[in-house]
Amino acid sequence: MTVRTCAAAAAILASAGCGASSTEPTSAKNLPPVNVQAGSLKAGFATMERLAEAAKREGRLNVIALPRAWVGYGEIIDTFADKYGIKVNELEPNAGSARQIEAAARLKPDVFDLTLDVAVKEAARFAPYKVQGWLDLPDGVKDPAGAWYAAYGGYMSIGYDPRAVKAPATFADLLGPGYKVALDGDPLRSAAAFGGVMAASMRGGAPRPDQGVSLFAKLKQAGRLTDPAKANTVVSWDHLNAARSAAHADRWKVVIPRDAPLGGYHVQAISKAAPHPAAARLWQEFLLSDEGQNLLLKGWARPARDEAMAMKGTLDTEQAERLPRTPGPPILLTIPQEDAGKAYLRKEWAKSVG
Repeated sequence: MTVRTCAAAAAILASAGCGASSTEPTSAKNLPPVNVQAGSLKAGFATMERLAEAAKREGRLNVIALPRAWVGYGEIIDTFADKYGIKVNELEPNAGSARQIEAAARLKPDVFDLTLDVAVKEAARFAPYKVQGWLDLPDGVKDPAGAWYAAYGGYMSIGYDPRAVKAPATFADLLGPGYKVALDGDPLRSAAAFGGVMAASMRGGAPRPDQGVSLFAKLKQAGRLTDPAKANTVVSWDHLNAARSAAHADRWKVVIPRDAPLGGYHVQAISKAAPHPAAARLWQEFLLSDEGQNLLLKGWARPARDEAMAMKGTLDTEQAERLPRTPGPPILLTIPQEDAGKAYLRKEWAKSVG
């Protein structure tokens, strides 16, 4: 049930609660001064208590592009704010990865939640920081220097209304009668919609962008490519389809196509220009802690530390069993494959699909 990983160059894709406690014998007067720009808890704060105190003195955290309904971020933000007494400013919740970078100079976010391709391209903007759970993160989902690291991932999926259509096993099944299909946005602008086209393009484990465009062009020509409000079938990330299914179990189901288990990760980063650097580091510790990872799981995402947590017995296994079943490890696009796919869609989507 876990999302497995590969090398970062080929990918698109000890918690806060386990930190040193206030009862630890080392006297604060024997500890080095707090350094809010440090690259790890040990180097800058020595204990979680000192990090939390430094963050509380700052009093605020600026986050960007975190919709409250996305992977449970509403509950995550509220839990963090209540736990540490820090006000969280939620900037442009619906911004995409590129927009986060574009708006950073004006909005001054402390932290980012990005697709891997943007994080790799913009790594020089980020302050390296290795959370306590660093060793639990597979090498393929983190920058070796700590500039960025995954918090959660998922699979591209097909959600469908079982009252209207049969369960599709493959993307090709969507060409059958009765399916009214929607992507989750415009694939030239939306990462989820682009992922849907690329998932539909998979042939023998490799993307064929022309095949993905061809499938949706056929649906458009048949009058069966529509918007999500009118669709009985929606291609999107499994955490979105799974959340809808949980709320309407009799009206919505979700499958991950057996021939196209395309996966992806969202990665975290701290801005070098963060106005609240201690709060930014505390946020990352919380998000990558057992508590934060299980809250992401509650939001139907697949935690980046899930395998290590399962081995340690700290993963919410009951919730993990509720995730959509997968046909196997995900296929993760390389950055060149993703770039080639975007270039093809820019050239062909409008004239083929409109």
